[in-house]
Amino acid sequence: MLFYDLTKADMPIYEYLYNCIKNDILYGKIAPGEKLPSKRNFAKNHGISTITVQNAYDQLISEGYITTVPKRGYYAAVMEKIPVFRQTSNIELDINIPKEPPHFAFDFASNRSITENFPFSVWAKVMRETISLREKELLDISPCCGILQLREAIAGHLSSFRGMGIDPNQIVVGAGTEYLYGILIDLLGKEKVYGIENPGYTKLKQIYGINDVRIKEVDMDENGIVVEYLRNTDIKVAHISPTHHFPTGITMPISRRYEILAWANESADRYIIEDDYDSEFRINGKPIPTLQSIDACEKVIYMNTFSKSLASTIRISYMVLPRHLANLYYEKMSFMSCTVSTFEQYTLAEFIKQGYFEKHINRMRLHYGRKRTQVLEIIRKVFKENECKIIENDSGLHFVMELKCDVSDEKIKRELLAQNIRISSVMDYYRGVKYDRHQFILNYSNINVEKLEDALVKLKKAMF
Repeated sequence: MLFYDLTKADMPIYEYLYNCIKNDILYGKIAPGEKLPSKRNFAKNHGISTITVQNAYDQLISEGYITTVPKRGYYAAVMEKIPVFRQTSNIELDINIPKEPPHFAFDFASNRSITENFPFSVWAKVMRETISLREKELLDISPCCGILQLREAIAGHLSSFRGMGIDPNQIVVGAGTEYLYGILIDLLGKEKVYGIENPGYTKLKQIYGINDVRIKEVDMDENGIVVEYLRNTDIKVAHISPTHHFPTGITMPISRRYEILAWANESADRYIIEDDYDSEFRINGKPIPTLQSIDACEKVIYMNTFSKSLASTIRISYMVLPRHLANLYYEKMSFMSCTVSTFEQYTLAEFIKQGYFEKHINRMRLHYGRKRTQVLEIIRKVFKENECKIIENDSGLHFVMELKCDVSDEKIKRELLAQNIRISSVMDYYRGVKYDRHQFILNYSNINVEKLEDALVKLKKAMF
């Protein structure tokens, strides 16, 4: 006879009974074909109503755990090859779940934006307006490229800010650049060889790797990616960040830009992916024109994200496809839905159209400009001219500190890590042969200026 302690139930009684009986069947305590108590007897023995037992039995019947025979009762189902589970008190999953990133007393490497910089009140206001005025549209399925209103807003922003005259239908919106890279690989073909910058963004190699794409690292000089190397290989797609390269900070001059465009034009199947990830934050002067804006032969695929300009947790990115690739995209992938929710798309569209995005960028440019000045002043206070050289180009949210010392990069990183301080060297992003360049990356968007001097003093001590 089945009996369960109902005082242990922390859910509706029928659900508790359902779980108990199901587990007894799975663990072999109730044998296949074994008859179960009638609803009346079961209810009487447990002091509950027959309706409660009926609900539990009905759920088990609908899932196939028990069967019913008219006028004979209920029976445990006979299932072929049913696994018999062993109950253990301590279950260990053989899964390497990524752990939360460690907390450092000071972190030169973090490139996340500070919470206080996000315009929460304005964003909440626009979101409330969007929910109030667009009830019907918010529940419509978004087209594969994203809603038209957002694409129009992005096209307007690119026209006024980057001098790019594009059709909104050339824009594809997606949840993060990683997703958009996958779309591009499907469009351009997995058989192509992709060239990535060396040094370069580490995650990029991982993304291409999981998409089964062959890549080749292309060396860089003081002007950016070496085009001659591209010509001497079978690379068909060059993935570059010409406006503000990570980690070196190089801005590609116009002569090199035309050189790489010429390389792309030498063959019909060559393309350039232009990653413009933090172009909004040029501290002095006008933004550098994009490759896409000087591309007359439809060879450049432009990519950008709102993760840098708004917040790292806003996973909204977009790419601008040449017209023929946009047509191919709609032909092959129009059945797909956009991976960004319509709530976020409409909110961001209004945020841009109402001028809030431009105001936010201007405010953050001033904020980061002042912060950059503070950081440089503190560096000059701690280091003498013959001890440290700053490599910068008035663009982006990081620069490079070149230390004048003989201590290895790894030893400096280890000594700082022992004091709970994290720092990355430029050589961390090189693939292949590595050597000490004594060049370290300082991301200042998330840096605590009040603690910077103390951290720099410790860095200076690690040099000797």
